[in-house]
Amino acid sequence: MGSMAQKSVLMLCGEFMEAYETILPLYFLQAFSVRVHCVSPGRKTGDKCVMAAHDLLGLEIYSELVVDHLTLNANFDEVIPEQYDAIIIPGGRFTELLSTDEKCVSMVARFAELEKIILTSCHSQLLLAAAGLLAGGMKCTAFESMKPLIELSGGAWWQQPGVKTVFDITQCVMDGKFISTLGWPTLGNTLRVLLESLGSKITCSKEIQPSLLFLIGDCVEDYSINVPFKAFQALGCKVDVVSPNKKKGDKCATIVHDLEEGRQLPTEKSSHNFYVTVAWEDVSVADYDCIVVPGGRSPELLVMNDKAVGLVKKFVEEGKFVAAIGMGNWLLAATGALKKKRCASGYGTKVAVKVAGGQILESERCVTDDKLVTAATTSDLPAFVYALSTALGLSVVF
Repeated sequence: MGSMAQKSVLMLCGEFMEAYETILPLYFLQAFSVRVHCVSPGRKTGDKCVMAAHDLLGLEIYSELVVDHLTLNANFDEVIPEQYDAIIIPGGRFTELLSTDEKCVSMVARFAELEKIILTSCHSQLLLAAAGLLAGGMKCTAFESMKPLIELSGGAWWQQPGVKTVFDITQCVMDGKFISTLGWPTLGNTLRVLLESLGSKITCSKEIQPSLLFLIGDCVEDYSINVPFKAFQALGCKVDVVSPNKKKGDKCATIVHDLEEGRQLPTEKSSHNFYVTVAWEDVSVADYDCIVVPGGRSPELLVMNDKAVGLVKKFVEEGKFVAAIGMGNWLLAATGALKKKRCASGYGTKVAVKVAGGQILESERCVTDDKLVTAATTSDLPAFVYALSTALGLSVVF
């Protein structure tokens, strides 16, 4: 996918790692052919690690919600640091356990010795302290509770100045080969810094970077909004999120679906909140090149809202790009966007696509047909990000 020489990244995982800080870099890097190996001490390929969502839910400190699982795709004991270009350590409580694991600490220290890129997020800077890598005044940021530990370890605490709202939290910090970030709010910028550090070049065939509008409501699927939103932010695009019944700064609840053993259908679980970035009355179709409808149960809400249906129709009528993930096809079916179009579809939208005049390509997980891009499920997000970025004239080359 536009890569001359494949890059390799190791992701150090464990129980109760922060889901968003894990899935977003994993899917984003996979979208552009970066090989990512997910490993955990004492676990092997095919084993699962439970993930958690951390968010502010009205208490004095963040809450932890158990969400879904990540399936490991490599063996910890077979890791050779020399074969990787970077290591990513997501945030989450697993870092407390791993910081006392001699093999993990030694592995992180070895990546530093080899001058490989080390990306830490939220609480995983604990591994840097355990490996003695902060000594000497390394500039570092993290979740603010980590400040005393970073300073006691010899690091120099950095905090983004001028932050007044959640929309202002955008920056990570890089000191040498070390990238540190507060956590999931900053991941758009962080992924861009990571790409550049890996030697990538982001190009656009158009004079102006594309602009994307995401249309959501409550119970939108977490990854299908967060992954493409932050991915296109990382690619330098203007991205906005709108919801017909909410104003700028309002929250939309998100969900994840976790397929538990022995069940026919996945269990729905609450996840992170997502903040609307623009008021409905301030949206103009002329300001955007593409509208994206993520999955979850949000499309069921939107299809009953005339304003939401009308907005998608305007994008279709004006020849703009239209994209959907999973159940997002439900809304597109109601707007006529799928008529005589080839589509990808999960089982939940197959009937809707067919009665709306669409043609389902059963063997394809992501399909582009002219200015329509559809992905069958959330697990197809790497292919979706690549397909939509390509359609919009964007490319990432290493």
